Amino acid sequence: MVSQPATVNLTEIIYPESDGKPMANNTEQFNWIVAIEQNLEWLFADNSNVFVAGDLFWYPVEGKPHIVNAPDVLVVLGRPKGKRGSYLQWKEDGISPSEWGAILVL
Repeated sequence: MVSQPATVNLTEIIYPESDGKPMANNTEQFNWIVAIEQNLEWLFADNSNVFVAGDLFWYPVEGKPHIVNAPDVLVVLGRPKGKRGSYLQWKEDGISPSEWGAILVL
């Protein structure tokens, strides 16, 4: 007896890491973003479970790349430091950026 393999429809969902837009509208805004991000890095330098980033896409919902936020600076308590192309919340134990850090818009 011959059986057909199950059809697998693998549609890869793309979560862009860039929108092609500049990070800041002007030099003063850029300087504030850098200063705030750097100071938060220094504040949490001794805590390996605080992730701080600037100008990073945050995707809170898997499978829905149109739901995206790009805070100027974000802080995630309970996640390790490290490099990320974007913040995929479902791959980060479901931990969202801290409210006070994620909603920082200059």
